[in-house]
Amino acid sequence: MNTTGAVERQSSLRLEPAAHARGTVTLPGSKSISNRALLLAALSEGTTELDGLLDSDDTRVMRAALQALGLDLREAGAGRVSLNGAADWPQKQADLFLGNAGTAFRPLTAVLAMMGGDYRLSGVPRMHERPIGDLVDALRGLGCEIAYEGRDGYPPLRIGAGRLDPGRPIRVRGSVSSQFLTALLMAAPVAAQRAGRDVVIELDGPLISRPYILITLNLMERFGVRVRREGWERFTIPADARYRAPGRYRVEGDASSASYFLGLGAIAGGPIRIEGVGGDSIQGDVAFAEVVESMGAQVEREADALVVRGRAVAEGERLRAFDRDFNLIPDAAMTAAVLALYADGPCRLRNIASWRVKETDRIDAMHAELARLGARVESDADSLTVHPLPADGWRAAEIRTYDDHRMAMCFSLAAFGPVPVTILDPGCVSKTYPGYFTDFRRLLGAAHDASPIAPVIAIDGPTASGKGTIAQRVARALGWHALDSGALYRLTALAVLRAGGDGTDEAQAARLARHLDVRFEGDAVLMDGEDVGGLIRQEEVGNLASRVAAWPSVREALLARQRDFRRAPGLVADGRDMGTVVFPDAPLKIFLDADVEERARRRHKQLKDKGFSANLDDLLQDLRARDARDRGRAHAPLVAAADAVTVDSSHQGIDDVVRQVLDLWSAHGPA
Repeated sequence: MNTTGAVERQSSLRLEPAAHARGTVTLPGSKSISNRALLLAALSEGTTELDGLLDSDDTRVMRAALQALGLDLREAGAGRVSLNGAADWPQKQADLFLGNAGTAFRPLTAVLAMMGGDYRLSGVPRMHERPIGDLVDALRGLGCEIAYEGRDGYPPLRIGAGRLDPGRPIRVRGSVSSQFLTALLMAAPVAAQRAGRDVVIELDGPLISRPYILITLNLMERFGVRVRREGWERFTIPADARYRAPGRYRVEGDASSASYFLGLGAIAGGPIRIEGVGGDSIQGDVAFAEVVESMGAQVEREADALVVRGRAVAEGERLRAFDRDFNLIPDAAMTAAVLALYADGPCRLRNIASWRVKETDRIDAMHAELARLGARVESDADSLTVHPLPADGWRAAEIRTYDDHRMAMCFSLAAFGPVPVTILDPGCVSKTYPGYFTDFRRLLGAAHDASPIAPVIAIDGPTASGKGTIAQRVARALGWHALDSGALYRLTALAVLRAGGDGTDEAQAARLARHLDVRFEGDAVLMDGEDVGGLIRQEEVGNLASRVAAWPSVREALLARQRDFRRAPGLVADGRDMGTVVFPDAPLKIFLDADVEERARRRHKQLKDKGFSANLDDLLQDLRARDARDRGRAHAPLVAAADAVTVDSSHQGIDDVVRQVLDLWSAHGPA
């Protein structure tokens, strides 16, 4: 989970006009899935390990609430929690503050009302303006005891014991918020167990945001409860429904957040690789890829990733206009409203009435802020029409965000006009994506730094040939960037070990490789904020790294991340396939070799100098085994590129080899 570099609650963030963006971004965990999974794990018999969990304002209030209700919830590392669930929660009295988190407030209201006790639920002022009357009416019809502490139909709420009577269907409207039906569905097994009979939920009128209900049903089934559905009008939860812990559950990346990067790729050229969601996603918002495709972008879909390429709107290109119904993807639709500024005609967003009961009245807010930029905008109860801006029609503006994370994120895309844009209160993104602006500006920076002719010196070779040391020295001498690709494979191996793996599960290793939270800062190698530079040099990690690096899916997962290191003024990249796979167009390729006995002696001395115990004969045997694995693997075997220069370092010192590489670069590299 990528939450590093979170924006503090500073008053504003100025974005200068941008032209291009490229690179790779790993999405934080889905808010919708994270809070649902937390609640279902809390209701399940047994222990659930949740991995990839979003760390944000909304998930923190859910976690705090569950702990206040007596659940055993423990942190198990960045993005990981262990939760011992129960069908009935220990704490029968609590005063819970739930911020502005609808994905926590609505489901907890339903669960606590069905369990019975003495509870008070409140939130920020905006939460007290978001309607909840339809859910309360449905729960009261079941026999639950709920009172309004302020205005009828709105939080805060007081929940009492009540007497459940599921003898007749629970009826609820689905036209205001799909979260009401989600709350009833997830809580219904509690009522079914207590009453010993089926619980039936029926909808009055149409249902909005159906994909979010599919997420709910998918997760309920993953936790052991299968709901019988008759169209979108009637749902039956059987009397014997019981939640059961699935063991380990991995939260996929947030598809709503993916919309900003899909939009970015559509207007900034790209390519932008978005990791964490793809063709296998259970989230409806992944369909936003179809929106940007209809506007002229190209999207490649992998199981757990999307790659988008688009147009350079800063250079006068235009997106295709649209007139679409966004009922199924209302959150991602906000991104489309900003993309409309770059279209070749007016764009209309229809069936978005649910915007009015979100974190702010998003129809009014989008209308006002798009107009600040100079756009002509029309809106009514459930639609928004945005007229594109000509180059001379843009106005520099301060964009108000209304304490709404999605306002801040979608308006970042306004930075591709000809004037600066200032985002007020950018830290509101902490609700779902604390590191958003760090990732956004990194992609813009990668495009600025990257060049199709940015030179690369690729240094390949077997283990312990000195690749890393030579590459670092050459990079320093030239003033270039350096890439230690071996560290990425070692970090993947360390992540596998920490996840309890033994290196036999390729899918697990590839998944962990895609979601590595890694930063290189000077000599420090940070994973999940911890300096693990020493740990990844241990023999156990190195041995496992050699095995996981042989898997095609792991190498593919790390390929784009390695290529992102190619920045001006140049890159020195070391690894076992730098010149053959990662940078086949590198103007200078070095294959650094040495006798295996000499490499074993070097590794032995290196380990001894660092205080590790080591046996020379064991190291020699291990290096020979690694060489055989690396040279014999079917995917990207260790071989010298056809145009590589072989440098034998067996009888040369480090300074001699560095000088030889620099001489080779001076002789023919720059040409």
